[in-house]
Amino acid sequence: MIASQTSNFSIPDRVNILGVGIHPVNMHTVIPIIFDSLKNKHKGYVCVTGVHGVIEAQSNLAFKRILNRSFLTVPDGMPIVWTGKIMGFKNIGRVYGPDLMREICDKGRAFGIRHFLYGGRPGVAQLLQKRLEELYPGINIVGTFTPPFRPLNPAEKAELFRTLECTKPDILWVGISTPKQELFMHEYLEELPTILMFGVGAAFDIITGLVPQAPCWVQRCGLEWFFRLCTEPRRLFKRYAKIVPLYPILLTLQFMGLKKFPLIK
Repeated sequence: MIASQTSNFSIPDRVNILGVGIHPVNMHTVIPIIFDSLKNKHKGYVCVTGVHGVIEAQSNLAFKRILNRSFLTVPDGMPIVWTGKIMGFKNIGRVYGPDLMREICDKGRAFGIRHFLYGGRPGVAQLLQKRLEELYPGINIVGTFTPPFRPLNPAEKAELFRTLECTKPDILWVGISTPKQELFMHEYLEELPTILMFGVGAAFDIITGLVPQAPCWVQRCGLEWFFRLCTEPRRLFKRYAKIVPLYPILLTLQFMGLKKFPLIK
């Protein structure tokens, strides 16, 4: 496969993990690709994907196609990183959603990048704006929008479109959980006046401090799922009861050649 390319930075070919194409990037290699895309106004959406997204894609072909059609699908989670390394991609590293958001917000100040925050519970996007402005003085956050917990109706769509037409952000940060945020980005990418859209899930709650972030050693050990389960057991038990045992089983089938997982676009 020929690697896709922006004007100055080549994007590596995807790693096929259970039929989901993950780009074998890390925090150091992905940032130049993102800023090159912004510089050249290359529209696209970025999926920050861990085991949760990969397993969801097994039973949702439309979602799998969305992940595989992204500008970037980056590895969020150590199990994905370890899988990539086993498959021979030695430079793959974790691109953690909150850290990616912090890094881009920090470095984007030098280029006047315009940010828009879409998602979160009522009041969270405004709280996130305040927090980011405290962390990164001079950051240019041009607006926020809190969507309902359902698809947008025509009036809400019109309001969002008007707001974005007025603010013209370079980046639209989307924090409405997987797979809703990926479906939203894919559906609205061509319609909305922005360059890049990032699906960063829980980053809104983590950066604002509403949800605790796992300690670094927990993240490095690949146990962040257990930390999050302990902090939100009622909401996350069903999710992790499914994905924790299923991922290694399906991965074993792929490695042994007992089941094919084609990259479907």
